[in-house]
Amino acid sequence: MKYFAHPTAVIDENCAIGEGTKIWHFSHIMTGATIGNNCNLGQNVVISPGVILGNNVRVQNNVSLYEGVICEDDVFLGPGAVLTNVINPRSAVSRKNQFKTTLIKKGATIGANATIVCGKTIYQYAFIGAGAVVTKDVPAFALITGNPGRQTGWMSEYGHKLKFNTDNIAVCEESKQQYLLKNNIVIRIA
Repeated sequence: MKYFAHPTAVIDENCAIGEGTKIWHFSHIMTGATIGNNCNLGQNVVISPGVILGNNVRVQNNVSLYEGVICEDDVFLGPGAVLTNVINPRSAVSRKNQFKTTLIKKGATIGANATIVCGKTIYQYAFIGAGAVVTKDVPAFALITGNPGRQTGWMSEYGHKLKFNTDNIAVCEESKQQYLLKNNIVIRIA
């Protein structure tokens, strides 16, 4: 076996799990799920059919990912994060043909107990604060907090709040990477 699964984890047949991935206590990986290399799935995580996780994705305890969720490489999903797949669920009405795709791009962070309403894209290195409720697409490097989620700043690839100078340049305090803010878009320049 090229991955580790705790004895209490349930791994259904016909799912793809990459090398070096670790699946912890009471987690369930369902048929048709795809999990990349070197992922870490905490306790009580559910990965439903059709969910795709890239490489090096971290899913913390008590997260359920439903059909339609795609996480690119290096995504972090905090404890208790919620990602939905139907905009208007009803118990007595089947809406399986109305699942919406939620895309979490490379390096994005979803904080503890944050909720991502389905059909949205969280662009690369965006940072969703703990408990935030995301109801619209999130730009790359954006910091989103509150309910409803509102942009309250910009974050570096290393997860530090960026402070832009008068030339609209910011430097990450940890990595020393430089970022440019232009037309309400942040790009890394060095």
